[in-house]
Amino acid sequence: MKDNLLKPLATFFILLICAISLARVSMPQKQSTAKKTAASYRPYKDPKTLNVPINWRKPSQSIPYPKVKRLENDLTIRVSLKGNRVYILRDNHVVYTMVSSAGEYHNGKSYTPTGTFKIQNNRGSSFYNPKLNEGANYWTSFDTDNVYLFHSVPVKNNGKYNKKEAKKLGVKPSSHGCIRLSVPDAYWIMKHVPANTEVIIKNN
Repeated sequence: MKDNLLKPLATFFILLICAISLARVSMPQKQSTAKKTAASYRPYKDPKTLNVPINWRKPSQSIPYPKVKRLENDLTIRVSLKGNRVYILRDNHVVYTMVSSAGEYHNGKSYTPTGTFKIQNNRGSSFYNPKLNEGANYWTSFDTDNVYLFHSVPVKNNGKYNKKEAKKLGVKPSSHGCIRLSVPDAYWIMKHVPANTEVIIKNN
């Protein structure tokens, strides 16, 4: 009689254990809620020569800027919007890394357009936009309509640098669509990068 009771009970418990195990396997796994850092979006690691802490008044790196020929055509500028970096590449090798801050994100999309562009001949020492109540120094256009520019951290209507905004450089996207750089980095691009240099802009 006992054997007759034990066999069904044993079978029941085995089936119960199997059902519990199967339920655990089939349950959806909780996805990590940890936010990705800006560094995780960068296509290239920061060089050891990157100046840390970031100083918007100084070049991004402690090494000299690359020498550029007047008609050089093997340069590419690669922009990582979420990574807050601009890379100067020669033959697809990074020769200089710049800290940057591009367009803010709204509904998951940056104010800076992604895609492939060209450095234009249009560039200058300063500008001011009264509609935005903001300007900048050492600008270089990378679109045919001269809406989107590389330029320094912003200046106020009195011509002085906006230190509050400057502190965001290299930390987070914060512009209206242009790509902000340190003052010397913006000056170098304006003075040395030839027109028609390819500019590739991606989120990462």
